[in-house]
Parts: sequence; C-alpha cells; structure tokens
Amino acid sequence: MNSGKKPITLQDSETKYPLPLIEKEQISHNTRRFRFGLPSPDHVLGLPVGNYIHLLARIDGVLVVRAYTPVSSDDDQGFVDLIIKIYFKNVHPNYPEGGKMTQYLENMRIGDTILFRGPTGRLFYHEPGQLSVRPYKTSEPEEAVVSHLGMIAGGTGITPMLQLIRHITRNPNDRTRMSLIFANQAEEDILVRKELEEVARTHPEQFSLWYTLDRPPVGWKYSSGYITANMIKEHLPPPGQSTFILSELRFSTLKWCMFASACSASLGTSLLFCVCAYEVFRGLETNKFLRATLLGRLNS
Repeated sequence: MNSGKKPITLQDSETKYPLPLIEKEQISHNTRRFRFGLPSPDHVLGLPVGNYIHLLARIDGVLVVRAYTPVSSDDDQGFVDLIIKIYFKNVHPNYPEGGKMTQYLENMRIGDTILFRGPTGRLFYHEPGQLSVRPYKTSEPEEAVVSHLGMIAGGTGITPMLQLIRHITRNPNDRTRMSLIFANQAEEDILVRKELEEVARTHPEQFSLWYTLDRPPVGWKYSSGYITANMIKEHLPPPGQSTFILSELRFSTLKWCMFASACSASLGTSLLFCVCAYEVFRGLETNKFLRATLLGRLNS
C-alpha cells in the first residue's frame, strides 16, 4: 500500500507546502475533521505509515509549529484529513488562553491555506509485521518483526493508532494482531467509536478494543477512571524477554506524544507497544508498571 507512481505532495521533508482547507466537519463539541486539498486530484500526501506531519502558522507574530497524524492515507488521493481537538479559551483552568494552533484552525475559512511539513518520524511500518525504527534522529534504521501491537491512546491520541489499524486491516495478507486501550473523559468524547467497534466486530481474532472513561454512564460495561496497572495486564499482551526501545522515555514529563514517542518492541515475542497520551495514567504504581512493561522486565 504505497503511493506507487502517484504524484507525491511531500517531496522534501524540509520544504513547507501550503495546502488549502477544502472541508471542515464537526465531530463533537470540541473536535473537528479538517480536510486539506492536495495539488491535484491525483496527488497523495506521501506519508509513510508510522510518520506524522507538522503544521506551521504565524499567529500573533509568532511562528507556531504543531505535530499531527493524518487519519487519511496514501490510498486517498487529492486530500489529507486531520482529526483535531480544539482547545478553546477559558475552558481549562490550567490553560486559560487555550491552544494557539487549534483555535487558529477553528477560525480558518474554506480556501484558507496553512503550511504542511513532513514526513517526520522514527517509525516506519512496512508490509505485514515488518517495521523499522530510528532510535535517534541521526541513527540508521533498525529492522524489527512484530506479530502483536499493544496500543494505549487518550482522546485525539487515537489518530496515530487509527492510521496503523486502518493500514493493517485493509491488507488481507497482514495478520498482525492489535490490542487497544482507549481512554476518554465521557462516552460522547470517544472519537471514531463506530469505526473502531466495526473493526473489532469484523476482525475479532485480530483486533481487541477496551475503553475507560472518567465519567462513565450508568450501566457502562468497560472500565472507569485512569488507566491502571491491572487494566494494562488484563487488556494488553505481556512483554517478552528481549526488548527494543524505539525512542527516549521521559516518564516524569511525557505529555501528549506522537506515535513513536513512547514505544518499545519486544523482539522475543514479536511485540510492539505504542503509547499516545500519557496523561491518561494515574498513580506511581501504574507509572512503574508501564515503565517495567515497556522495558520488558515483567515475569508475567
């Protein structure tokens, strides 16, 4: 599933490409799907699976750069889709000004352009279970084979996972298994829920899905509260003996991270862990458990 001979938009990872907003859809009270047009109906973005892009905009005289993972792929021609949560002013007490980039996007009109730059990333998912990673930006890619992907996501952190879930399940020759824990505040905040549950229904031996909510409704059959060590043990596969760390792990400061910001691949059992949105965890016990899990130091 590559772009083949289709014209590629992102020809150079250091070049900035202005793309117009051609469609905007309200997914929830604070989440939007932004569709940007590519140079022609035949163009693809040219983004390897596992990579992401940067958006750049000058806001109040300051250049603002933010990273996002498209939910569209190079199977889609003529456009690129981003699902983005808007951080409005005076909503969160710790961030009274809200998000500079997300509010800028919210105020864009159809036809307005914004700069794209990419591809960016250290993880590249090739064909079934084949991936390569750069532990550091300047290092050579290291190859790995995985048979089971363990994923943890919170809120719009689902987008890097969705990119991979779609890619794997669209390929009938890819039997890589996936297990996802998806954390949100309330049931109405669960993004792409219909699609995720359809994948779980149609690929029961390949994809398992588990939710946890801060404010669950009455009769909620999944978990509630922050992700815990027991939740990880119960709903994600265990690590193996040999572990490969994809990138630096800063457990004290890790916030909303990109796809490879906190991943580890266990070569012994062909396992890959991908963590996006570290804020969904609670307590020192879970932090220690997650650290041990990612480092493959559990006996269970």
